[in-house]
Amino acid sequence: MSKKNNALTALALQKFKKSFWGVFSFWFIVLVGLISIFAYVIAPDNSQYANQMHLSIHSKPPGFTIKMLNMPSSLKSKQGVVYKLFFGEKNSSTEIPISDYKLEDDELSYTEYASDGLKGVSKTIKVDFVENFEQERITEKTFYLGTDKYGRDLLSRVLVGARISFFIGFVAVFISLIIGIFMGSLAGYYGGKLDAIIMWIINVTWSIPTLLLVIAITLVLGKGFWQVFIAVGLTMWVEVARVVRGQMISAKEMQYVTAARALGYKDFRIIVKHILPNIMAPLIVISAANFAAAILIESGLSFLGIGAQPPMSSWGSMIKDHYNYIILGKPYLAIIPGLCIMSLVMAFMLIGNTLRDVLDVKN
Repeated sequence: MSKKNNALTALALQKFKKSFWGVFSFWFIVLVGLISIFAYVIAPDNSQYANQMHLSIHSKPPGFTIKMLNMPSSLKSKQGVVYKLFFGEKNSSTEIPISDYKLEDDELSYTEYASDGLKGVSKTIKVDFVENFEQERITEKTFYLGTDKYGRDLLSRVLVGARISFFIGFVAVFISLIIGIFMGSLAGYYGGKLDAIIMWIINVTWSIPTLLLVIAITLVLGKGFWQVFIAVGLTMWVEVARVVRGQMISAKEMQYVTAARALGYKDFRIIVKHILPNIMAPLIVISAANFAAAILIESGLSFLGIGAQPPMSSWGSMIKDHYNYIILGKPYLAIIPGLCIMSLVMAFMLIGNTLRDVLDVKN
């Protein structure tokens, strides 16, 4: 039996490798996953949530370059390498956009940058003599995707925002699989009144609009990062439960299940070790589709202001902050995060379609 399963797995993997869009989507998802994990390593702005604001350079176009005066933070806190990797620099140095500067002895005179042809404020501060002061404290910074309406680096916000959109899929699908498999297995295997009760719960949950149900759960749990993850997961289990129930009703009449009962195996072992491994193919396809649905739902919640809360970066909240710029001549501020959502959702849908084809025994 194991040799047959290994042969089928090898055949499915071989068919998957022949699908260009399936392989392309897989590696694209892996790339986004790596970017999500190492976002603060890659991002030009590695401050917490990439939230370094420069109001004087707000809404600048891609490729904008400016001189920055780096002022070390007076607040010192111990941060480990792992903490910085996952949460960024908590007390990073302050960056001040400048248009001109002059260094004499222990005094630094500089003019703050001002847009629209205005002259910025001139200031003079005393500085501790630092060897190679200009090389260390004054740098030229390029914003490759420009800046948002608060003067934050748009590229850094996009990279850090990938975390929420990517990881919500894992959490939501994990929650939906646990609840859906449990409820669907009970309903399909035992049937009778238990099946009727579970199907009633499924139908009631199914009849409520998904976004409305997520909003209701979010309001009960409160606004926040993990609350959104849980809320989305609690609304996606019904489809999993229906599929598991249908597959369970069909599988429990198979000969290998009858043989397992004859050998005296308990119901729990029959369900977990014999039936579920044989009905995983449709669950894998549904999980890929639920990944895409979870990303869209989270983006919609963030757009409505119920999802990830400021200053946390999220693709949906970035669209919310800049959708009016579409008619103000700077549409890229909303289009860039929109394209990120679209490409990631499309990748999961394409890989779901490919898995459906390669796992179909009729093909």
